Amino acid sequence: MKRLLLLAASAVLAAPSLAGTPSINVGAMYEYAAPGQGALLKRVRNTGNATAFVRVEIAEVRYGPDGKATEVPVDTARVDGQGNALIASPSRLIVPAQGQQATRLLFQGDRSAERYYRVRFVPVMPKREDEFALTDAEADDYRKGLLAGVNVLTGYGVFVIVHPDGTTYDTRVDASDAQTVVRNAGNTTVVLDDVRQCGIDGKAESCSPPRRIHLLPQRVETFSHGPGQTHRFEIVEGDARKRVLLNP
Repeated sequence: MKRLLLLAASAVLAAPSLAGTPSINVGAMYEYAAPGQGALLKRVRNTGNATAFVRVEIAEVRYGPDGKATEVPVDTARVDGQGNALIASPSRLIVPAQGQQATRLLFQGDRSAERYYRVRFVPVMPKREDEFALTDAEADDYRKGLLAGVNVLTGYGVFVIVHPDGTTYDTRVDASDAQTVVRNAGNTTVVLDDVRQCGIDGKAESCSPPRRIHLLPQRVETFSHGPGQTHRFEIVEGDARKRVLLNP
């Protein structure tokens, strides 16, 4: 594998595309692993004019009783099929200018409860310890090529939701005069899609830009009823969709 990476790296480093800046795009910012699905394919595109060396970093997102999130880095060296972890294969990508590469996000472990991960795709200046299989001379040539121009290396974070086996959807909508509370009483995330606040006439030009809300299990989303305003959205439970219109 390292020999293949070395051959690929040597080829792209010899190309004129080094004189520029990489610009990666990872597509959707949310990914979902359905029950029984153990792998997701994530494509990384480079629309820049220089090769991108991308490191994939993964952290598990854990929520405390107060709803506060903490991130715990996944130690892939300790993943042996016995623990609970999301891993990337490969975790180092060499993406040529105007090209693309893909990595598989593989989940191993218990799925009795929903799990969450932050996957970061980070363009880096390659070093020997980054396992891109470059020589010091090749890495130096690459860095010099980037520093000759405007160099902005931008990474992206993707939120991965691993749905539990035995998924249960139970979305409750409780309305009062002042507000409507949408409660996720199930064991897996529900999506409130195309959320808009509109004028009472319901015309498109009177609506706010659409939002998407991920409602985690046992969480609530509250919509206040303002005078002359309505809220509209879709409740997405797996493959099922239900349109909701909230009038004041």
